[in-house]
Amino acid sequence: MSLLTPGSSVPTLRVRRRRKFWNNLGLGLLFIAPWLIGFLMLTAYPFFSSLYFSFTRYNILSAPQWVGLQNYQNLVHDPKFLKSIGNTFYYTVIAVPLGVVLAIALALIYNQKMPGRPIFRTLMYVPLIVPPVATALLWQWIFNPQVGLLNAVLGFFGIQGPTWLGDPGWSKIALIIMAQWGVGGSVLLLLAALQDVPRQLYEAAEIDGASLWQKFWNVTLPMISPVVFFISITGIISAFQVFTEAFIVSGGEGGPVNSTLFYSLYLFQQAFRFFNMGYASAMAWLLFIAVLIVTLIVFRSSAKVVFYDRS
Repeated sequence: MSLLTPGSSVPTLRVRRRRKFWNNLGLGLLFIAPWLIGFLMLTAYPFFSSLYFSFTRYNILSAPQWVGLQNYQNLVHDPKFLKSIGNTFYYTVIAVPLGVVLAIALALIYNQKMPGRPIFRTLMYVPLIVPPVATALLWQWIFNPQVGLLNAVLGFFGIQGPTWLGDPGWSKIALIIMAQWGVGGSVLLLLAALQDVPRQLYEAAEIDGASLWQKFWNVTLPMISPVVFFISITGIISAFQVFTEAFIVSGGEGGPVNSTLFYSLYLFQQAFRFFNMGYASAMAWLLFIAVLIVTLIVFRSSAKVVFYDRS
């Protein structure tokens, strides 16, 4: 039976289908218009505008003046810029691996059958719902050298605690310790991954006489490696952009002696304290490129260490 009625033709059907397609497309665009307008105005436009501003001298109060690569050239000779890179690198190299190891350790502990396990799992997540500013203020008191909780505990064991946030040698260490406060999110992801490890793999390892460490290294870790990889990537990206805690504990100055002057904090100072928007835009784009390159390198190198079950 022919699908064409008398008087109809293939071109007519094509016109109807094309009209239906454009009607459906228009209806779809109408529904997503609020999001689309918000994306274009609040994300896409600022994104590409910052690229243009990075090649200009712009202080908000006057029109941007094109200076080419001058902002990028000035960055190379800016000692505070170089200091902020060093601080951020130091923080990332220590905080991210420490956070991953701590998350794995806690996930393994909470995965065991133990009294009050649901309560401990709930308490572990509580720090994540505390606003970052409140968290920074809380830890500011904990690190207080006179009345802080941490030095009081150290003093109980006969250890003289440092001044922490007031000592350039300890300030970044204090912020690294503070960062582990939010490890609960990673622990939850790892707990979910541990539930998916096949029990028969452990049974086979036990038959072969594997020790506890060998079962962890050869069975548990490979099976949860995709989640470990995920929390490592997100941890690196977050560490590159660390800002709130350093801003609160140093009053926005990055002290003492610029020891907590992280990259994002220095970018903020240039943009909203000195109104060097062109300079800050150049810094923002260098940060974007650095995060992109590091992420790509980690992704490319992960093929040898991340196991994906394709069964």
